[in-house]
Parts: sequence; C-alpha cells; structure tokens
Amino acid sequence: MVDGRHPRFRVGTASWTDPSLLESGFYPPTATTAEARLRFYAQHFDTVEVDSTFYALPNERNAYLWARRTPQDFVFHIKAFAPLTQHPVEYRQLPRALRDALSPPLPQSEAERVKLPLGDALDLCFSMFAGALTPLRRAGKLGCLLFQFPPWFTATEEHEQYIRLCREKLAGFMIAVEFRHRSWFAERTGRTLGFLREHQLVHVILDAPEAPSLPKTPFATTTATAYVRLHGRNREAWFGRHERASERFRYLYTNAELQELAERIRGLHDAETVHVIFNNCYRDYGVRNAQTMAKLLEERT
Repeated sequence: MVDGRHPRFRVGTASWTDPSLLESGFYPPTATTAEARLRFYAQHFDTVEVDSTFYALPNERNAYLWARRTPQDFVFHIKAFAPLTQHPVEYRQLPRALRDALSPPLPQSEAERVKLPLGDALDLCFSMFAGALTPLRRAGKLGCLLFQFPPWFTATEEHEQYIRLCREKLAGFMIAVEFRHRSWFAERTGRTLGFLREHQLVHVILDAPEAPSLPKTPFATTTATAYVRLHGRNREAWFGRHERASERFRYLYTNAELQELAERIRGLHDAETVHVIFNNCYRDYGVRNAQTMAKLLEERT
C-alpha cells in the first residue's frame, strides 16, 4: 500500500483512438497523428487499456513506439488477442504463420470465422503475442494482459484448465481475468476467487448493466494489483446491435454514481495498485468520467 494506508490509484480509459472519441473534440485540432494523440492523452492520464490487440496481434514496432511516446511512469494494459480467449476470429485476421500452423489447413476464405484449437497454432499465437510486447516490458510500461473471456465461457473444470494453460504460456506476465458469465460467481464466489489467488491472476471487478446473464463480481482482490473495468449501465445499448462497438457502451456516469464507485474502490485496501479503466468509450464519455474519478480518488487519498 502507498504510505501504509492507501493503494496507488491509476485511472484511464479503454483505447485512446476510438473514432467516436476522435470526433468528440477531446483532442486539439493540432493532434492529427497517432503520436500526437497518444502524447496528448498521456498528459491527462497515467494508464490506458489497448483494445486493438483484441482484433489483431500486436506488433513489436507499435509496442516500441508506444513506450517511446509516453512518460516514464505510464502503463499500458494489453487486451489479449481474441483466439487466446477462445473467441472466434475471421480467418483473414490471422497472420500467415498461424494459418500455416493450423492442421489440417482451413479453407482459404477471408470470411471464415475460426477458433484456434489446442495445439501448435495456439502455442504459436501465445508466443507471438508475448514476443510483440517485449519493448513495453523492457521499458517497465507493461501492466496487465487482459483476458476477457466470452459469455459462453462458463465455470467448468475444462475452462479452469484452459486458464491454467494461459498462466503457463504467459509465465512472468501479469494476467487479469474478466468473466462474462454469471456462473463464476453464482454460489461459488469463494472458489473462483481462491482459484485466481492460487494462480496469481488478477480478478477484474466489473461495473456493467444489470442482466441475468452477467456476473455480479465482488469488490475483492486476488493479487497486490486490482483491476476495475467500468462498462456503463446502458442495458439497452449493451444488448443491441450497432455499427460501431462504442455504441454498446453509450453511458455517461453521473457524479453521484462516480462518488459511490470511488468509495468502493477506495475500499480495496489489500491492493498496492488499483487500475481503474473506463470502457464507456462512446465519444468523450470515458475520458470525462475518468478525469472526475481521478480527482475523487486523489482528493480522499
């Protein structure tokens, strides 16, 4: 804990390049390049969650540029590439090396959605994902690898075994686990938290719309690092169909809601560092709420 009483709070958003954020006016007119936007973002926040790595494997050059363009104390959290969390992915999103590693080969169709089975291709995917993040690790700017498992990833022995595999393949990395199915915390909260503690996995605390299928995650820590993700509370948008992913998170937290959340976040006394990530990435909603939250946590601390 910082000063023996309080954790270190880091507050940021999920992505700094969402098209709706670029349209919102958050960035000054002079910030016309990727470098300028990241440098501007890093003047306001000390952490960010990289969302683009869910859709495509990160590359080492981008990781090098991210490290170079941010202050020494800045931290990046990297969302795991979709196949690593058992999400299907379009065949064209796989690098050629992964396509070649698949056995038997899959149809050469760009529209084909595939799920990497256990085996050589998945092992290579883990290796490529980890290797691309080397510049961030060397710079001391790599935070959590966010493993956001899909809604159909239920609390079973098979899925626990898969999480153990992730831990094994990414030994030495800090892995944060986000569950999207209620079974992980329905009548087995103690078992799930114990499993995460045993394998030194960060429990992702969610704030999301109320829905029977979504888990109600406890405000609890499983490692010295805590990770809080705030998705907004717009139930209609969450389950709707949208042209842009950001539409799903169209929710601006009120000051009263942020104050209530700040009280709960301050209660995570067992953590040394608490990362608070706003995923309500519609227009400038996330950055506005993140700036307010940072002030609330700083004032009380």
